[in-house]
Amino acid sequence: MSRGEKYNQAGLQSYQDWELEKAIVAFKKAAAAEPDNAEYHLNLARALARSSNFHEAIQALGEYLRTETDPALSSRYERLFSSALDEVESALIEGMRQLGLSIQYTGKAIQMWLEYRITIGRRPLRVTKPELWSAALAYTIVKVNFVQIKLKTVAEVFNISERSLKERFSELVQTLDLMPADYRYFVGDQNPLDKLVEAAQIMEELDQRFMED
Repeated sequence: MSRGEKYNQAGLQSYQDWELEKAIVAFKKAAAAEPDNAEYHLNLARALARSSNFHEAIQALGEYLRTETDPALSSRYERLFSSALDEVESALIEGMRQLGLSIQYTGKAIQMWLEYRITIGRRPLRVTKPELWSAALAYTIVKVNFVQIKLKTVAEVFNISERSLKERFSELVQTLDLMPADYRYFVGDQNPLDKLVEAAQIMEELDQRFMED
């Protein structure tokens, strides 16, 4: 196994374990060791996107495009450098408006779409009906933020089936490893996860005191 591959494997493990800083360092070392390996640059972009560092993620994608030999993949990722809205984003903005959601929610949904397109890596991206992805992004943001809008309502606004919406919602949750009140996409000032973290820290301290002589 080459030095670059060793760093890449370490990065993938850290990425899987949500140790994103360690993953980024490992992928940077892998790319430095083998700068012509497109996979390492793409993995670095994925880790940066997951940590919401989209500026550096786009830079990493630039290096990826320099080394990628598959024209179909290159073409897909080149679109991320465009400042124009794509069909999914255009439908998303209109649908979010109809759902009565603020620009903050819309911004988070667009961010989610960017992260998803980077995170899927070499997996194919099929956008035969943009409204389906738009609806899934809107519904996922709604669920993350505990907004009381039903799946049926979202499906009706975007004129898609509830079943298809559920499928795309599950795809986003699994690929992005989302959870309720996910810090990346939560809009409110007080995230309920903060209280859970605080409670866990208190329990750990109490447990340590309990075990002390």
